[in-house]
Amino acid sequence: MKQSVFEDICPKIGIRPTIDGRLGGVRESLERQTMDKAKSTARLISSTLFYPNGKPVECVIADTCIGGVAEAMACAGKFAREGVEVSLTVTPCWCYGSETMDMDPTIPKAVWGFNGTEHPGAVYLAAVLASHTQKGLPAFGIYGHDVQDGGDKTIPADVEEKILRFCRAGLAVALMRGKSYLSMGGVSMGIAGSIVDQPFFENYLGMRVETIDMTEFLRRMDKGIYDQAEYAKAIAWVKRNCSEGKDYNSPKTKRSRKQLNGEWETSVKMSLIARDLMVGNPKLARMGFGEEAYGHNAAVSGFQGQRQWTDYQPNGDFLEAILNSSFDWNGIRAPYIVATENDCLNGASMLFGYLLTNTAQIFADVRTYWSPDAVKRVTGHQLSGAASGGILHLINSGPATLDGTGQQECDDQPVMKPFWEITKAEAKKCLAATTWHPSITEYFPGGGWSTRYLTRGRMPATICRLNLVKGLGPALQIAEGETIELPDKVHAILDERTNPTWPTTWFVPRTNGSGAFRDGYTVMNNWGANHCSMSYGHIGADLISLASVLRIPIYMHNIPEESLFRPSAWNAFGTADREGADFRACANFGPLYL
Repeated sequence: MKQSVFEDICPKIGIRPTIDGRLGGVRESLERQTMDKAKSTARLISSTLFYPNGKPVECVIADTCIGGVAEAMACAGKFAREGVEVSLTVTPCWCYGSETMDMDPTIPKAVWGFNGTEHPGAVYLAAVLASHTQKGLPAFGIYGHDVQDGGDKTIPADVEEKILRFCRAGLAVALMRGKSYLSMGGVSMGIAGSIVDQPFFENYLGMRVETIDMTEFLRRMDKGIYDQAEYAKAIAWVKRNCSEGKDYNSPKTKRSRKQLNGEWETSVKMSLIARDLMVGNPKLARMGFGEEAYGHNAAVSGFQGQRQWTDYQPNGDFLEAILNSSFDWNGIRAPYIVATENDCLNGASMLFGYLLTNTAQIFADVRTYWSPDAVKRVTGHQLSGAASGGILHLINSGPATLDGTGQQECDDQPVMKPFWEITKAEAKKCLAATTWHPSITEYFPGGGWSTRYLTRGRMPATICRLNLVKGLGPALQIAEGETIELPDKVHAILDERTNPTWPTTWFVPRTNGSGAFRDGYTVMNNWGANHCSMSYGHIGADLISLASVLRIPIYMHNIPEESLFRPSAWNAFGTADREGADFRACANFGPLYL
């Protein structure tokens, strides 16, 4: 069974040791030092970063130091043969800027110029970055804060942070390239994000859009185009692990036990079919369905559901919840990225977070801002601590990953882990913390099951949202903060005011008293759409670096300025107003693949 389109995809990072090309003493004295820097950089990357399949990131080092154009082209040839899709140049000395630089326009690039006074690595860094800027090939510049001795082989913490941040962003770009967004259905209830814009995916992300009509689910269910043995295994697993919760339907709208059982069966079949549509399934070829066995090479998909499907058939909540999770009846595995209501822009936001962290993502509505006064009025409780400025209720009429329960732990703290770090006991705890409720019939006449859980507090988290603006193009907004826990009675009162069959995350953005982050209300009031994607951890700086490679400007974030890391060319568009400079630079250089 193929877990994801990333199972065997491992784009490599190319390390380019550049050197002063003058033979006769200069170059020879620098060969070992330069190559050693390339090797230590490769060790750092491979010992720290992992692909979505859990394997360490691979690095390829040029066969020789690069002193001029001939060696630069020999390096480019090796990189092309060995699958290098991210380029990092390192040097301790002066080199010939435009003669040694990487000229591939679609490969993300960075240059580390060693801060040492024995040889002018910083001078080369400035020179080659100027060449990159002048030629329209933006590159990230990495320059350590403190001077090091020439023989110092350590990588300072600030340099290490920038190397890894660049590599995470570059790998995310490389992993997206050539994959698909699978639109399962069309526009859901007029939601803008589900108006799938194919040029955006092609020009900005290097992805294609594949589309299917939702009748394909009916065809595959009616004709048995799914793994029958796996279905039997899955339905038995569901009966053992998916606990049913309260039926909140009125006596008039409650559905019979027989109908509910049938909805479970259909929901499980839909899950198998959605996965097969995304990544294929070789078992289908052995069943005589060769075309269906291929799948659509989808790194992310969206399920329309409402309303045409859900007025007639069970909703997609189970398929979305279980596919977005890091475990199912086949055990612990990589999550699939599936957007509720075919919101492709939130799907892309989820994909960004996933590729930067290798962890499952929470899809949610940015449903309600609860001010301290409103909470006090409704519940009698005074918010305090991190919640004292108010809270955001993230909840959705579709599912969120079960990893979002917060039942995975590290040092007794709730976390969300890459799948290869999750234990069987933690997966069971996530399932035990989730109940499944008959969907509200008035909303979903076709039936189905809704997930319900409460995210544990004290988790650092980042929400983000990609939006499309006519005349501008894509723009990203980011808010770092933390999840919080309310007293049980307070949570119950607030949760019962909306549909209690949906998963809840109480989130507090980090505010600073000004602009869009003046307070929690202002964050809510400036959010660009009804949905957000939540990732475990504070990954805002990584998202900003990734967006700059893709030429997507950021129009709202709460990341400290000292953490911003973009290509050096961005400085030419203004240093006093970083947000405005980002917009100008992105507009100037244009989409990466256009």
